[in-house]
Amino acid sequence: MDLSKLTADLNQTAIEAGRKILEIYNDESLFQQVDHKADDSPLTLADKAAHDVIMEQLTRLTPDIPVLSEEGGNHDYESRRDWKKFWLVDPLDGTKEFIKRNGEFTVNIALVEDGKVIMGVVHVPVQGITYYAAKGQGAFVQYSGEEPNSISVSKFSMKDKGLRVVCSRSHMSDSVKKYIEQFDSPETVAMGSSLKIVLIAEGKADIYPRLGPTMEWDTAAAQIVVEEAGGVLVKHESGEALSYNKADLLNPHFLVFGKFE
Repeated sequence: MDLSKLTADLNQTAIEAGRKILEIYNDESLFQQVDHKADDSPLTLADKAAHDVIMEQLTRLTPDIPVLSEEGGNHDYESRRDWKKFWLVDPLDGTKEFIKRNGEFTVNIALVEDGKVIMGVVHVPVQGITYYAAKGQGAFVQYSGEEPNSISVSKFSMKDKGLRVVCSRSHMSDSVKKYIEQFDSPETVAMGSSLKIVLIAEGKADIYPRLGPTMEWDTAAAQIVVEEAGGVLVKHESGEALSYNKADLLNPHFLVFGKFE
């Protein structure tokens, strides 16, 4: 598979899904229609519309590669355990931020092979920004109407004063607060969705501790972006990179870093 050739199509797919999201975001009657899943998390028309666009495009582009989407089926491990390669999708990451209308939500699409992410795109509909990366090809950001630019993580020491630590806009926990307290006069940056991870990739923050629950589709696309930008996304306990298509799709707690001494 030629990842460089597929990149443009994948980015366009995320952008088209973003346009569908914005149609609902900007239409008051559609915006107000919110359901809830079995776990009481919100589900909007935008989640569903973005899912439909992505499924249609990925099926056209790579008909032989299965898709695991937050809003689709195939969550059962027996139906996916033998997948060597698959698409991992969160059509609208940050639904709570969508409902708050703060613009901090994304479209996440990742290609996983043998449990590792080899390609990913994170699109920010409200800002018209697309972050993307493929294994061995670097990480990039593209603003609407502009040429893409390569991005890289920041360099820092754990002993530096004023480290920029990213925290969740909607999920700030006591354990994260305690983690942040170890640093000298840290600057906290509150953000929603996978934007927290790509902030690290772009060098606009240094550390992101996620000591709470996330799902595989929340992290995969952004993981390859931060890795190709020179950073890491690793399990909090072991320091190993996250793996994908586990029996349980829940991620362990993790840390995201730029380059540190």
